[in-house]
Amino acid sequence: MNQNTTVSFMRITKIVILCWLSMIGFDFFLHGGLMAGFYVQTSPFLLPPEKAFRLIPIGYLSFLLFAILLVWLMLGQNIRGWRGGLVFGLKLGALIWGSVVLGLMSISTASAGLLIGWFFGQTIELGIAGAFGGSALCGVRLTKLFFIVFVLLFLSLLLTLVLQNLGFAPSLRV
Repeated sequence: MNQNTTVSFMRITKIVILCWLSMIGFDFFLHGGLMAGFYVQTSPFLLPPEKAFRLIPIGYLSFLLFAILLVWLMLGQNIRGWRGGLVFGLKLGALIWGSVVLGLMSISTASAGLLIGWFFGQTIELGIAGAFGGSALCGVRLTKLFFIVFVLLFLSLLLTLVLQNLGFAPSLRV
């Protein structure tokens, strides 16, 4: 698929799902592994861990909106290739999450560590999604990309469980 080819609605839909799944995989590792300690501390800013755990699907639905926005903007800006997608996703992530973090700093009791983690983690997350989206938009086979995303999802879950079982990240028992 060259850069001037029109992308079908069905392919765009699949690319959005691909980006969304890549975000979910990294997010699980980020919040269930690297940042899990923030979520088990008592905080007036965060829901209790058990309630937050039950609401995770709503949070993942919000990522679907980010994936739609990402792909829509990449199409409009004619961004193609994994590298172009990665850079665009990182820039978009830094702008969105920089804005969110600054806003939360001004009105919430969220800790600086949590906000910094969100900024960097969610920025990387959009960068990863951008890399997959850019690859798909330049014509890489979707079956290959979905396979890679599913492998990364599995590895992310596995690594998160390893971190939790080794005591480097707390695990939530519900």
